[in-house]
Amino acid sequence: MRWTKHLLCMVVLLSVSTLVSAQTQPAAPVRPVVDDYFGTEIADPYRYMEDLEDQEVREWMKAQADYTEHVLSLIPGRDEIFNRMLELDASVPAKVGRVQRLANGKVFYRKRLQDEEVSKLYMRDGFDGEEVLLVDTEEFEKETGVPHALSYSTPSRDGRYVAYGISPGGSEDASLYVMDTETGENIGEPITRAQFGAITWMPDGKSFIYNRLQETTPDMPPNAIYLKSTVYWHKIGADAADDVPVFGFGIIPSIEIEEIAFPFIDISPASPYALAVVFRGVEDKIRIYATPVASLGKPDVKWVNICQMEDEITGVAVSGEHIYLLTHKDAPRYKIIRTSIAEPDLGGAETIVPESEAVIQGMAMADDAVYVNMMDGGIGKYLRIPHNDISKGGFIPLPFEGTIFPSESDPRLPGIIFGATSWSDYGGIYQYDPDTGKTTDIGLQPKGPYDSPDYLVAEEAHVESHDGTMVPLSIVHLEGIELDGANPTYLMGYGAYGISMDPFYGHTLLAWYEKGGILAIAHVRGGGEYGVEWHKAGQKATKPNTWKDFIACAEYLIAEGYTSPSRLAGSGGSAGGILIGRAMTERPDLFAVAIPQVGDMNMLRAENQPSGPANVPEFGTSRIEEDFKALYEMDSYHHVEDGAAYPAVLLTHGMNDPRVAPWQSAKMAARLQAATSGDKPVLLRLEYESGHGIGSTKSQRIRERADGFAFMMWQFGIPEFQPD
Repeated sequence: MRWTKHLLCMVVLLSVSTLVSAQTQPAAPVRPVVDDYFGTEIADPYRYMEDLEDQEVREWMKAQADYTEHVLSLIPGRDEIFNRMLELDASVPAKVGRVQRLANGKVFYRKRLQDEEVSKLYMRDGFDGEEVLLVDTEEFEKETGVPHALSYSTPSRDGRYVAYGISPGGSEDASLYVMDTETGENIGEPITRAQFGAITWMPDGKSFIYNRLQETTPDMPPNAIYLKSTVYWHKIGADAADDVPVFGFGIIPSIEIEEIAFPFIDISPASPYALAVVFRGVEDKIRIYATPVASLGKPDVKWVNICQMEDEITGVAVSGEHIYLLTHKDAPRYKIIRTSIAEPDLGGAETIVPESEAVIQGMAMADDAVYVNMMDGGIGKYLRIPHNDISKGGFIPLPFEGTIFPSESDPRLPGIIFGATSWSDYGGIYQYDPDTGKTTDIGLQPKGPYDSPDYLVAEEAHVESHDGTMVPLSIVHLEGIELDGANPTYLMGYGAYGISMDPFYGHTLLAWYEKGGILAIAHVRGGGEYGVEWHKAGQKATKPNTWKDFIACAEYLIAEGYTSPSRLAGSGGSAGGILIGRAMTERPDLFAVAIPQVGDMNMLRAENQPSGPANVPEFGTSRIEEDFKALYEMDSYHHVEDGAAYPAVLLTHGMNDPRVAPWQSAKMAARLQAATSGDKPVLLRLEYESGHGIGSTKSQRIRERADGFAFMMWQFGIPEFQPD
């Protein structure tokens, strides 16, 4: 019976593929460019697509987008699942996040009402105080016709002012505004090129420090935009042209800052020192310098070096004369040490939290203690280390087992505010009070009927990969499913930057589960589930472990009867495009569907996109032979083979993406369409008013996910999703 079902599905898919192929999909002309990498010649057939300003390229991409929309519109269940997802999202009155509590009781937070498209910024006095709308992001769209998003917001220490960033069309290209919260009016003109913001207020509450990107000219290459950024001092109401540079590339003669570095300054109310933190691209370690706040901006400012890159520090917090450092040096799952700011001595630093089986993910400073969030086998924990006696550290009570998201704590106040979620519980926003020892819901996040469905089951498995390594695999589905190999299954993975795929639940995912769908998350190497060693085991030369782990998880789901190749979809976004792209090109027989989302597909050329130089520490550079070999191996575009039968593919991208250039998806789509010997569709889905997904509107996010679900169900042969 099981294989009879699969045969019927294949018959349906053949008829559907014939229908789609009768439509017109524009072919891309082949114009090879041959590059010589250390004696190896590699032809790039669609290099010209990297010029997104070229009229021919733009017309081809628009025609591809129109064709994709036409094909997706033929899927009968597409609108039904989209509308169900809208209904589920609106099942709670509002979605709240990014809570910031100040010492005087003022609370700042973001909220999106159920009928709104984007989050807005609110303020109130105390959790029970009257709510005040500060920044209405929809007003920007009314003026321009383009959706805008709130990129960041940082109130002054007393909450009188708030600096915030606004980005259009998902571009993340933020302009920085300053609002007087008493009047609700903006002060001065917005500051452009403030994508990262990184606002830290001066003690006077009338000025702040921020990061600003360099001003580029048309003759500069695209990847120059994130080079040579600078930290400036801005006084409220002043012209940004008069802002004083205080740190960055070429600013302090005695301190060398690399072009690819991102410098930031942090000034805590809990310390008289300013910290300058230097990130070298996306590398998972930082350099730190310190100076008294009073000396900032002065010609004779002296910065004390706290640590260098070789000290492998990844996080920092301060309290008085002490600096707390999160490090993975000789501690792959991280530890926290403490030393003096004025006279740092890392060799003799005191260990506050030693390395353990749990991975330390971060820390937050409060008046009473440092709070350390940890992940232990998929379960989040919060460790409290009192300032007055570190020997009395202990875990605080949590509302349930799952993931915890730290809020921005205020070091002038005791306790911590944090968010929590799990595979089957949306969770809320909670406060721990050290005086009572209790954790309570602060009441800002409203409840809804689908917050915690008791009919969802989350399973945890460990899968043996190609080299014997056991890879964690999370599997979420409705209770009572049959392991008959016929379940629609959506396998996700990422595997980069040491970022772990922690438990999460979103209301709209329930639409997938309701259709009998399984969601599986492969915790592949390259992520951070087991600390630095897990990350390094999927980076550069070891990157193949990332997609081989993913393949092993796919094979496990099939072997255990959860699904079969005809009902299995694989997906990865951004750097996860490497994962799904290489899994698909290495094992095209294993998946019915592949969905790369804003994916890195052409890694040999990734260094030429705007974010390219910053990502060299993670992936390598084609200018070094060893790195070139690794980049070529992870390049999906160059591993597409003529005549191979590839699965159905839906590549998605936003045209305003600053992190992964849209030509990555365009080139991959053109190559797959020309190469595949099968009759399964290869579609390029483009959004012209979105970017990397950050800043997308509610409808954009839900429509993209609904299109993915409908596309999968169509290709799986699910009857209600088959065109007439």
